[in-house]
Amino acid sequence: MANWYQSQSDSFKKETLKRLIVGGVGVISLMLLLLSLNIGGKKPRSLPSTSLNGTQPLVMQGGDPYIRALMRTISASEANDPRPYSIIYGGKQVSDLKEHPNLCVPIVAGPNVGNCTTAAGRYQMLNITWDEKAKRYHPRPSGFLLWKSYSFEPEFQDAVVHAWLSDPQAWGVNLSELLRQGKLNEVRRRLSGTWTSLGYGIETNSMTGQLPRIYQKMLREELQR
Repeated sequence: MANWYQSQSDSFKKETLKRLIVGGVGVISLMLLLLSLNIGGKKPRSLPSTSLNGTQPLVMQGGDPYIRALMRTISASEANDPRPYSIIYGGKQVSDLKEHPNLCVPIVAGPNVGNCTTAAGRYQMLNITWDEKAKRYHPRPSGFLLWKSYSFEPEFQDAVVHAWLSDPQAWGVNLSELLRQGKLNEVRRRLSGTWTSLGYGIETNSMTGQLPRIYQKMLREELQR
């Protein structure tokens, strides 16, 4: 019926709808018909997506559930994609994660437009940030002495960021303890210099306002593991 209706003129659609209402068509039938119509040739407004790409469970096993929930919240905002570990700025996927991709992609919006960024992976880490943090927190570097390399595979992205966020000396405060006290906004403020989409920084995105709700959902999941 819907396909036949779609082929009719707008005036025919409107007149038919009027007759249906006046004739007392059942509420359920009328609602189904309304959903199938496209009066005026405009696409019906789609409902907001409930998908939370980027919040998939971490690859790493174990760890602090509060920090794990925070990591998933960060990635929901920074790498909102079904495959967050291999995404680089701009949405392109890379296949080689033996090392940080280190591809400088032009920034097309925001206060840094005109520059380029090497942001990559689930936590959109710059190559210089990854090199610095991997040297300190990577659990299994390869090579020796000055010739070490640091795999950017998913488990190591998680491991490095978990260790970094769990280090009170790195942030001047125990982030896990703040989270246990329910002080998510304070944590977001402290991290905003690194991940600006968390809020309180120089730019936000469409996910920023949803982060408190996302964090609570991630925390419930992590506490149940």
